[in-house]
Amino acid sequence: MNTMQRPWIVGLTGGIGSGKSTVADGFAALGAYVVDADALSHQLTAPNGLALDAISAAFEGVVTNGVLDRAALRERVFVDAEARKRLEAILHPMIRVATRNALTSNAALAGPYVILMVPLLFESGTYNKRIDCAVVVDVDEATQVERVTRTRGLAADEVKRIVGTQMPRTERLTHAQFVIDNRGSTEALAIQIAALHSVFVVNAGSVVRSLMAPVAQAA
Repeated sequence: MNTMQRPWIVGLTGGIGSGKSTVADGFAALGAYVVDADALSHQLTAPNGLALDAISAAFEGVVTNGVLDRAALRERVFVDAEARKRLEAILHPMIRVATRNALTSNAALAGPYVILMVPLLFESGTYNKRIDCAVVVDVDEATQVERVTRTRGLAADEVKRIVGTQMPRTERLTHAQFVIDNRGSTEALAIQIAALHSVFVVNAGSVVRSLMAPVAQAA
């Protein structure tokens, strides 16, 4: 019998300020295992993180005594597309390795399914090879600006600039199999998460049963 297993993977994405982390926490509370690509990136760029030597070499002056000046680096990459590409060339391969390790961990296999939270999920040309379905957490731009200025202390113009570097909302929605509208109340959000959780559990169970089906032996 073939008992190979893999997690059923739900790609979770949305623009800045859409509430991806809140939604991921909601799925986690229901038993899903969450892999946060953004958190993995922060680990790589934390004090003395694995990516800092390469970042320091590519962006002079943004790393001092093993500590990254995130604001200075953010300013460079948001005004210079080539600089952003250099940063992505450093971080993306490292994030892919860390993500793959997380997705193949015992903890990932133990849950009913995995939520893979990636801010720029659809910007990757290979995203559909890494996930089984995609969920977009959706809000309008005005909500994005209000939330980010309130919770992160960024100026409204800076938030709008960040939004402008991300995939347009209308295009992002065309890639999604499921959409969570996060413009309403906490209660409304919880209802949407619970409904999708039920769908994902059923689909994940179907995949596991298929993978564990008997395989005919060669004569």
